[in-house]
Amino acid sequence: MSNGETRKELSPAQLEELFRALKVRFEKNLNRHKGIEWAKVQAKLEANSKKMWSLNEMERTGGEPDVVGYEKKTGEYIFYDCSAESPKGRRNVCYDREGQESRKAFKPENNATDMAAAMGIELLTEEQYRELQKLGEFDTKTSSWVKTPYDIRKLGGALFADRRYGNVFVYHNGAPSYYNARAFRGSLKV
Repeated sequence: MSNGETRKELSPAQLEELFRALKVRFEKNLNRHKGIEWAKVQAKLEANSKKMWSLNEMERTGGEPDVVGYEKKTGEYIFYDCSAESPKGRRNVCYDREGQESRKAFKPENNATDMAAAMGIELLTEEQYRELQKLGEFDTKTSSWVKTPYDIRKLGGALFADRRYGNVFVYHNGAPSYYNARAFRGSLKV
């Protein structure tokens, strides 16, 4: 394994710690997943070590992943980052690599789309972000990049969202911009 590669497996101790954190969060926030049983979620997770690695990345970067739904068609549980504010370990990033590379000065170390891909997760869409906001109040002091439609991105823009004044707002910025209080939220199907 070269220095640039990441081992995408968790040790038994890491797995145990992650299961404990996920179960505690699941039980504390039953309103996010009415009618879903933890034992079934855990069985699904135990059968998929690659997805466990991705959930651990969500956890490690401050996303506090939790189950927010179940897709009957595919038999998959849906996890979103449910941290109250945008995940601390993912802030100060441009929207994508093109935006990051277009900066002449003060380039950030990373970008949201590459980070999400490396973690094995998807950026929340605007629709998913609005679904998340129905489960609680998120990003009241921060904001999160959301998946930007191609027609907006090709013109140099990118979308982000937050909650202010009791409402969810979706705004635009240039894709090269980045801020201390902006990260991204992701989703994972297991």
